[in-house]
Amino acid sequence: MITIKCAKCKKKIFKYKKIGKGRLWHCWNDRIIEDYSVRDGSKIKCQCGNSIGIDEGKWIKMKQHSYDLSGTVTRKGEK
Repeated sequence: MITIKCAKCKKKIFKYKKIGKGRLWHCWNDRIIEDYSVRDGSKIKCQCGNSIGIDEGKWIKMKQHSYDLSGTVTRKGEK
């Protein structure tokens, strides 16, 4: 489980179940455990107004360098 926070104000945006190593290019909607984001149409923003990503249906395409990560990543095959 990882926590995704705003790079500007450090407020929580998502609690997310990331599987596998590597960068976070997009967040699958069914893996988001808790959502603290603000929705403006298809734009995903922090409460401070920082743009985090764009909702593209099944996933949210994350804007690189607009968020920070903390927590542990789940390996493939683990639940």
